Amino acid sequence: MAFYYIYWHFQENNRMNWPIISYYFSWKTALVLIILSTFNWLLEILKWQNLVRSFKKISFLEASKQSLGSLTASIFTPNRIGEYGAKMLYFPKDEAKKVLFLNFINNSSQMLVTCFFGIFGLVISTLTIKSNNASSWFSFKLKTIHFFILIALIILSILMIKYRKIELYGFSLQKLIKKIKKVPSYLWRTNFQLAVMRYLLFSHQFYFLLVTFNCDINYSTALATIFIMYLLASIIPSIQFIDVAIKGSVALYLFSFIGIENTKVITITSLMWIFNLVIPVLIGVYFVLRFKPQKE
Repeated sequence: MAFYYIYWHFQENNRMNWPIISYYFSWKTALVLIILSTFNWLLEILKWQNLVRSFKKISFLEASKQSLGSLTASIFTPNRIGEYGAKMLYFPKDEAKKVLFLNFINNSSQMLVTCFFGIFGLVISTLTIKSNNASSWFSFKLKTIHFFILIALIILSILMIKYRKIELYGFSLQKLIKKIKKVPSYLWRTNFQLAVMRYLLFSHQFYFLLVTFNCDINYSTALATIFIMYLLASIIPSIQFIDVAIKGSVALYLFSFIGIENTKVITITSLMWIFNLVIPVLIGVYFVLRFKPQKE
């Protein structure tokens, strides 16, 4: 199914602009992207290995099998929810709840980092947008959008704090917080450090492509827009294999305000999808095919 989707994407839903790629792209660019993507997934694998060691030591190779195999298995599930079940299959049944909770922490820490930098990007871009006769309406519109996003995030935070004691099917935010507090602090620190490093790495990978494709944009504006893009793309419910369409649409909307060509934006998001999702999924296929259920 993974192979078929990738084939379908390039045959029926081709968003790649090959003339632009052939003009700006080179083997050196491809090598840099491969290196950055490799480090991106090395950090994700280290995050998982770090969390699992709270109850069991696993090798880097075993953590790689679990991370990449579960990525492949979850590619067709909403918001990668299938990753939770896939990772549990690598452990005995009596450790299933621990694995489920640790995977929640793993994904939540990356989401918190995305929200932090996304809000930071909103503030920076709002302060640095300069209105002029040609773009005053767009500047006003963008600032208004940023304002409402910030208000929505603040309201959501207040509601979570206010209703933390309400239970739903035996679960509540208060119980979750108590459970999170039991996680050793050194695991939290390491996990957040790796999450920040990973986030900055793939954000700069996107910026590297903007520079490669000769986009006229300064560093601070580019990063602020990238941070906002990842924030908006993360809070939109989606299935992983259409993630490229979600990020592409959000990127098109945001980068249109600063005059970046649509074809370049679409090509960049597609290349990010290939190097950071397609290649890891293809590697994960190998681990899925060699998977053997954990014996009791």
